[in-house]
Formats: sequence, structure tokens, C-alpha cells
Amino acid sequence: MSGFSSEVLTANEAASVTRVPLKQVHRIIDAGLLRGRVETRRGSRVIVGSGLVGLRLAWLTSQTLTPAARRRIVKNAIADEAVTMVADDPLRVDLKPITAEVKSGLGRLRKAKAMVVRDPNVLGGQPVFAGTRILVHDVAEMLANGDTAEAIHAAYPQLTLDRIWLAADYALAYPRRGRPPAKPAWRAVPAKSSRTIGLDDLPAAS
Repeated sequence: MSGFSSEVLTANEAASVTRVPLKQVHRIIDAGLLRGRVETRRGSRVIVGSGLVGLRLAWLTSQTLTPAARRRIVKNAIADEAVTMVADDPLRVDLKPITAEVKSGLGRLRKAKAMVVRDPNVLGGQPVFAGTRILVHDVAEMLANGDTAEAIHAAYPQLTLDRIWLAADYALAYPRRGRPPAKPAWRAVPAKSSRTIGLDDLPAAS
């Protein structure tokens, strides 16, 4: 499980990267499941290194393990960055697919940050897509309200579908500050609910 030692993410960033709901991120931290991988910096809690894999693992096993077994298996997962398999007899969990998911999430967040510009001379310094005056949080809210990426692209053809989806990652990692503007009137589709992934969805250990 290499490549995470230098990562330091806020709770919002970790939620974006791991696809764990923000409320659950805080609950997992509060429960002490990531002990040793949570620090306080500048007054805010951050998750460091292998704590990201531990966070995803804690979420995936929340409905399938007893609290004690879940605590043990997460503790083993975050104890050593090099570990690729954790066990709590008779359960064995291959961490490689979870690690791959977290790496993919980190890649998405880096791309999301790279596409955003904040210029005090453009819309008061609010985050916009580079080369445009389109607010990133507006597009993320459209997705959250059920508008399809294709419909948003039709309204804003200068945005690729990839950039539209990355807006959701950015907005979750860096929420809008202050009062949001009025929502576009053309949103009409109800928001889609998230789905809890159980341990059975994990690839079997080899």
C-alpha cells in the first residue's frame, strides 16, 4: 500500500477521494478507527497516509463486521503502508482494490484542482473552470440536483463531460463559502441517492 505517506487531506478532501459520505468520515474519525492517522493542523482534523485506505475500508465493512472486528481489521490495515492483505479469522481482505480506488480518487482530485482558477478579477475570485466564467459549484449543484452531464454540456458546450464530472469532486473537497446563488430554473430531475457498498462487493482475496 505504497504512495500515501505524503498525503494529508481534510475531511472534505478525504470524502471526495474515498467516496465515503462526509458525515461518515467524521463518525469514523470520532470512533477512533483511524487512530494514529488523524492529526490536527491549523485547528482542523486531517487524515494522513494510509488513513485514507483505512477510511475506505471502515466504510465498506460498516454493515458486514461487528464493531470489534471492524476496529481490528482497520487497525491492521493502517499500521503498515506496505501491507496488502489484512485478516481477522476467518475473514481475509485484499487491500489492493481499495488502494487502487483511493489512488484513483487522488488522481481525480488533482485533475479537479488543476482545471479550476480563482481570480479576484473574475466573479470575485470564486472558483471557475479555467478559460471560462462558469462557476464550478454551480455545475456541481446541477449534477447533485439530477441534471445529466450531457444536459449540462449542451448548456455549456465549452465544458467537456470529464470536467463536468470533476466539478462534483471539487465541490465536495472544497465546499462553496457563503450564501449560494439562486439555482438555474432549468433543473427539474430529482437528485439521485447514494448507495452503500457492502463487503461482498470487494474482489475476493487471491
